Amino acid sequence: MSVTWGSVSVWWLPVCLLLGLLYAWLMYRQPVQLPKGPRNALFAGRAIVVTILALLLVSPLIRSVSYQPQKPAILIAQDNSESVKLFGDAPKDRTNSLSPEGGRGEAGNWAQSLQKQLGDSYEVHQFNFDGQLHEGIASTYNGKQTDISSALHQLNERFVNRNIGALVLATDGLYNLGNDPQYEARNIKTSIYTVALGDTVPRRDVLIGNINYNKTAFLGNDFEVEILAEAYQSKGETMRLTVTEDGRQVNAQEASITSDAFKKVIPLKLSAVKKGLHKFTVSLAPLKNELSVQNNTESFYIEVLDARQKIVLLYDAPHPDLSVIKQAIESNKNFEVTASLVSDFSPAKLGDYSMAIVYQLSAGSYNKLQSLLAGKMPVWFMAGTQTDLQAFNNIQKITRVNAGRADVQEVFAQPVTMFTAFNLSDSTQRKIARLPPLLAAYGTYEALPNSSVLLKQKIGSVATNYPLLAFGDEGGRRTAALTGEGLWRWQLAEFREFGNHHAVEELLSQSVQYLTANANRERFRVYASKNVFDEGENVLLNAELYNDAMELVNTPDVRIDLKNQSGKNYSFLFTRSGQSYQLNAGTLPVGEYSYAATAKNGKQILTAKGQITVKQLNLEARQSTANHKLLKTIAAQSGGEMLMPAEVSKLVDLIRKNENIKTVVYEDKRYSDMIDMKWIFVLILLLLSAEWFLRKREGEV
Repeated sequence: MSVTWGSVSVWWLPVCLLLGLLYAWLMYRQPVQLPKGPRNALFAGRAIVVTILALLLVSPLIRSVSYQPQKPAILIAQDNSESVKLFGDAPKDRTNSLSPEGGRGEAGNWAQSLQKQLGDSYEVHQFNFDGQLHEGIASTYNGKQTDISSALHQLNERFVNRNIGALVLATDGLYNLGNDPQYEARNIKTSIYTVALGDTVPRRDVLIGNINYNKTAFLGNDFEVEILAEAYQSKGETMRLTVTEDGRQVNAQEASITSDAFKKVIPLKLSAVKKGLHKFTVSLAPLKNELSVQNNTESFYIEVLDARQKIVLLYDAPHPDLSVIKQAIESNKNFEVTASLVSDFSPAKLGDYSMAIVYQLSAGSYNKLQSLLAGKMPVWFMAGTQTDLQAFNNIQKITRVNAGRADVQEVFAQPVTMFTAFNLSDSTQRKIARLPPLLAAYGTYEALPNSSVLLKQKIGSVATNYPLLAFGDEGGRRTAALTGEGLWRWQLAEFREFGNHHAVEELLSQSVQYLTANANRERFRVYASKNVFDEGENVLLNAELYNDAMELVNTPDVRIDLKNQSGKNYSFLFTRSGQSYQLNAGTLPVGEYSYAATAKNGKQILTAKGQITVKQLNLEARQSTANHKLLKTIAAQSGGEMLMPAEVSKLVDLIRKNENIKTVVYEDKRYSDMIDMKWIFVLILLLLSAEWFLRKREGEV
């Protein structure tokens, strides 16, 4: 502990001391009836008290320094995905505890042994990973996906500003999610020791490497599917491929395997002959002595639609936003957009469309479209700097714009987290909040009653309650209003920063999907967030209930039963969300499910039925040869080393001999005002009390 004077001159210390001595001398300079010893003690006590009081007025800082040693953290991360079990170590290594064959149930032994041998000089933290990072070492090897990059990223974030001594990464180097782990490994500023699981020796195997397909097709049309078939150590054999649709064979082909590392892209043309969701299974006939047959079969699902929903986009003058709107909506294969000038459009053709988008129209154009605006067709009103705001306010009941002059202002989009009509992904909401501003008329904006705001305006750095994009529902007719222009800026900015248009496409296509969802005016609707869920993915369903006036209500309970092909039943009760219902049914076993939902509206019982599929993930079975080259590169670039499972015992010596792995001592300096130190007041009180007691005893008080 020391005194720091800061901006105060250090010469105040002798001044304060001199003041204390002077005060004590003035007090005890005259002869008093005290012996010399007590008199000198009283003099010293008074001098100390006055000196301390003077220092308190000067107020220097007291610096205290403490030292905190931090042991090096040794992080252990073991791959717990299926590929380790399916294509494990070579037979000679099966007795090692890292092997899923010989060491199942003992996979943590090597990590625990490492922790024990390192002793108390290190902090050892154990993790396992598949698609996510988990605490502790696991030996189940049942992960359906592998994301090495994400595991490294999460470890780096969790131990940021910590003394990371080394990272031990035990994996086969195979990953099917995330980025190349080499790039994430560079962000970890420590030595990485990789333990190379799996077998790099190619063994006889045929497999489905990948399938490229569109998730939707239209009734009566042909569609193409591309299949990547691979074969290893099978030269001279014949590859036999079959494709079935809902159990019925629709295609069969053969190909000669001409090399030991054979790959072939097989294009197929299939026909959409029946409406609905169809399961296609691609299979390769097993070969003799093949390593694994689990990767010989892959399934995919295609929804055959009766026809696209047609949307008309009406405008008075060309604008770059029109192309963005058309492209983004048509990214969803269920929609087809026709753009037309109002002057060229015949209202008699309205029956051909499911929805209309009116973009920056004049009062005259609104008058020409009275039959459209007075009907039940969903309409999306879009305003901008060229819009007739008086007509815009009169024609829709979602937002009100009060603009006194023709000025414009830039407004950023601010997503509303409480919006429940439909869901935008977290990444899309984050992107939208970072996109450039739109142009809107200068004035005030108001969301009318019964409207739901998805995006609010943010002017500069000031968040407002002005609506930018809002939705309404009038008697079962859904409408929307956008009060800014410049979507083309969003598209360019998103591609420049993220390399895609996913956020703009999701915003526009989801909005249109919501607006057209009630076009059939069903009283009770139950629909899944998608028709096909991956194994291990949460099954999400939505429900909407309308009263006789076609207004959304959610007072009655909504129940649903999901039944798989074996007859097992899963019952749930929907939760209320906004004016609708939502259900997170959690994860369900692989299979096809039919569902039946019921709701009682008054005396009437309404039902809704549908189908969903939970498909098996075979990603882990698609690669059988371990990628030890990747592990060697990661270890080399970090200053570590790659080890085989039988060499794990060397880790202790490698870590101890690594001079970069050492205990770090952090110096903690704290500064406090002298007046904050309570013991000083106690000292002053004791000195003054002692002085008073001595003077009282000697009769000087």
